[in-house]
Amino acid sequence: MSDLTTLLEVGGPVAALSGGAAYARARHPGIYWSTVGLPLSTARLLSSYGSVMEACGLTVAPSRLRVLAVKATSRREVRPVPPRRGIIRPTMTGLRLRLRLAPGQEPADLAASAERLRHAWGVHAVYVTTVKPGVVDLRLVGFDVLKRVRMPRKVPSGLLQVPVALREDATPFVRDYRTVPHQLTLGATLSGKSMYLRHLVAGLARQPVALVGIDCKRGVELAPFAPRLSALATDPDQAAELLPALIREMEDRYDLIKARQGIAPGTPDEEITSDIWGLPERERPVPVVLFVDEVAELFLVATKKDEERRDEMVTQLIRLAQLGRAAGIYLEVCGQRFGAELGKGATMLRAQLTGRVCHRVNDEASAKMALGDIAPEAVSAACSIAPERPGLAVAGDTSGGWSRIRTPYLSLGDAAETCRDSAHLVPDLPALKRFRPDVLVRPVGTSSPVVKPRPVTD
Repeated sequence: MSDLTTLLEVGGPVAALSGGAAYARARHPGIYWSTVGLPLSTARLLSSYGSVMEACGLTVAPSRLRVLAVKATSRREVRPVPPRRGIIRPTMTGLRLRLRLAPGQEPADLAASAERLRHAWGVHAVYVTTVKPGVVDLRLVGFDVLKRVRMPRKVPSGLLQVPVALREDATPFVRDYRTVPHQLTLGATLSGKSMYLRHLVAGLARQPVALVGIDCKRGVELAPFAPRLSALATDPDQAAELLPALIREMEDRYDLIKARQGIAPGTPDEEITSDIWGLPERERPVPVVLFVDEVAELFLVATKKDEERRDEMVTQLIRLAQLGRAAGIYLEVCGQRFGAELGKGATMLRAQLTGRVCHRVNDEASAKMALGDIAPEAVSAACSIAPERPGLAVAGDTSGGWSRIRTPYLSLGDAAETCRDSAHLVPDLPALKRFRPDVLVRPVGTSSPVVKPRPVTD
C-alpha cells in the first residue's frame, strides 16, 4: 500500500510536467523549444554526429597521415571522416552550426540528406546555405515557424528594403527593390495577397519614396492609404491618364541622367552614371513605386472601342518595366491570374517582372504562370498551400531559387494609420500632382474623419 501511495505521489508531478510540455509544444512552440526541444536536440546532435553522418553517406576515407597517426597512437579502428563541425549556436527558433566539408564533398550532398538529418536530430527542418567554397551553414529549425509568424527582432533595413514576411528557415524575407526592381504577386481571393500588399505599403510609407497606386476595384484596396499616395487611379479611365504621366516622368529623369553624362572631358569616372543612383544626392529624383492591384482589369475590355486604350496601357506598363529601373521607377503588379489569355502584351510584361510571389491559387495553371518559367519545381509547392493558412506563399526570382514565406497579420486600420502618420513624407512631384487623391482631414480633438467613407472590406 505504501509503494502504491509513493508511486501516485511521484506520478502526479510527472504527468503534470508531461501535460504542460505537450500544451506548450502545441500552443507555444517557441517556449517549448527554448526549454525542452533545444537541450534534447543539442544532446542528440553531439552524441550521434559521427554515426549519423556516416549513415547518411556524408563521410570520406581518412587521409594516409591520419591513418598512420591513429595506428601509431592507439589500437582503435580507423573510421571514415565526417565534415568538421564548428560551434553550435542556439537561436530562438533552432540551431546553427558551420561545417567544413571533407575533400570530395559538395553542399548538394548535405542538402540531399536534409530530411534524414531532420529525423535523426528531432527537429522540424534542416536547411543548408553555402558560406564559401568548402564551408556551409547548417540551420536547424526546431518548430514550424510559419504556423504563428513572429518576425525576428533584427531585420535588414535600408532605402527601398521592406521586411515583409518570414521564410520557412526562420530568416526574414526582405523585398529589396534595388536588387529585384519589379515583381509579380498572384493569389486567389482570401489567399493573403492583400496582407502582403499592406506590409509593402506600410513599410515604404516610412521611407522617402513616392507611392503610386492603380486599383481598378474602385480603390477599396489602396484608398485607405491615400494620405501617403502621390497618385491614385481607381478605374481604367484614370489609369489610362496616369500611366502616360509616369512615362513622361521617366523620360524627364533620363534627360537628367543624359545631361549629367554630357559633362566636360576630365571629369572623374565616378561622376559618370547610367541611372539615378549615380547622381549626386541633391540632384537625385525621389524613387517611385507603382502598385497595380488586379492587373487583369487593365487588360479586360467590354467593347472593341476599348481595345485601343487597353493596348496603350499595356504598352506603357511594358515600357515602365523595361526602362523604369534606371529612372528609379519600380513596379509591384498584383492579380489573381496572369497569362497569355489576358491578351496581347501580357506575356511580355510578365517576362520583365523579375520577382515572383505566388499565394494559394485555384488551379495549377495559375501557379505555372507565376513560377513555371523560373522555378518549375516550386509549382507543386504553390499548389499544395492549404486554405487554412492565408498569407502562406512561394517566393522566387529569375535566378531559380525559391522558398516558402508567410506574412504576419497586419490590420487594415494599422496600415492606414501608418500612412496617415507619414503623410508629411509625400514628395513633391509636379507631374503627378493632379492625380493626388483627396484626403479627408480630421478636426482637432476627434478620432474620425468629418465625412464617413464607404466601408472597406478587410
